[in-house]
Amino acid sequence: MRVVLGVGGGIAAYKAAELARALQDRGCSVQVVMTEAARQFVQPLTFAALTGHKVITGLWASEQAAASETLSSAVEHINVALENEVLVVAPATADLLASMAHGLAGDFLTTLYLAFTGPIVLAPAMNTNMWNHPATRANVATLRARGHVIVEPGEGYLACGMTGPGRLAEPAVIAEATLGAGRRSGTRRDLEGETVVVTAGPTAEPLDPVRFITNRSSGKMGFALAEAASKRGGRVILISGPVSLPDPNGVEVIHVNTAREMRTAVLDHLNEATIIIKSAAVADYHVATVPAQKIKKTAARLSLELDPTPDILAEVGQKKGDRLLIGFAAETDNLVEEARRKLKTKNCDMIVGNWVNRENVGFESDDNEVTLVSRIGETIEIPRASKREIADQIFDHALLLRLALHASAT
Repeated sequence: MRVVLGVGGGIAAYKAAELARALQDRGCSVQVVMTEAARQFVQPLTFAALTGHKVITGLWASEQAAASETLSSAVEHINVALENEVLVVAPATADLLASMAHGLAGDFLTTLYLAFTGPIVLAPAMNTNMWNHPATRANVATLRARGHVIVEPGEGYLACGMTGPGRLAEPAVIAEATLGAGRRSGTRRDLEGETVVVTAGPTAEPLDPVRFITNRSSGKMGFALAEAASKRGGRVILISGPVSLPDPNGVEVIHVNTAREMRTAVLDHLNEATIIIKSAAVADYHVATVPAQKIKKTAARLSLELDPTPDILAEVGQKKGDRLLIGFAAETDNLVEEARRKLKTKNCDMIVGNWVNRENVGFESDDNEVTLVSRIGETIEIPRASKREIADQIFDHALLLRLALHASAT
């Protein structure tokens, strides 16, 4: 894989040398681009010696260069953008994040950013107060919304003397995120020939003609899974409860409201499916008898009789045959224990456990952090990332799991 490593101007720039080595150890060819500020912390010769490639430090050739060389330098950012597969910026300073978010192109790295069409990985590093500033948070949100991978900074003692979030993530973590972004951007079609059924969103169980029981699920995780499966070549049937999301391109979408409607849709398509992912947050209870008229408000206490809704996951688990079945467990405590229990009682091949009581992940968020518990005894933690990125990682592990299950059965 051909990687451009952009190095911003911060004390963490020295760690970019470790990142260059980590990427090379993973089989990558690395082209380094440094900002003028980065050169105050690390010399270009360091990266040239490590990578064996020329280090780019500016848009223009030296005054002594011939006219042809000057022209070559002036368009070099286009060549670099075309010749490489992934752009990773580490450290991504507050200034770089702001320039990228607002489309400013004042040096080679930010100009390259605008010309680059491949996946982009950003590893921020800065003072804690700078990281927490609303302007920085808004810029990060903008960049994340463009589909860029944000490798969150760690917490600890910083060079400025403060303690808190802002230190550059470990080079190995950034390297793995870079490789993952590169793999997912390719023409990988590892779900060709598969029919993937995904459920998403909440269900809405009526109390009367105008009221209903529901939950906070936005459907974003399920929609991300459907989009990922489609991009990887699968035929995708997305069965969605009521959400405020546009239908993904290239996906067959079935809209339902209640748990019973979702059960019917899932069972209707069970025979077609080779992979089933139940990410919907199905309501656990519904009103046994829904009145035909609106319930009038009175001063008296209102009691409702609620019956359990169908356990769709358990029913599919009984009928799944050799299909790969993946369920979700949304928990507020004992996540791994509950995921393992659900794996066994519902006869799943994998459970994706996610917290629903943590800020900025889970319900309604664009990000998630999950733990995968599989039939072969694996427990895999996937740190916070965009739901689209996590969707691809779920499929990565699911396909490996199926290979392992087939191997153990033969």
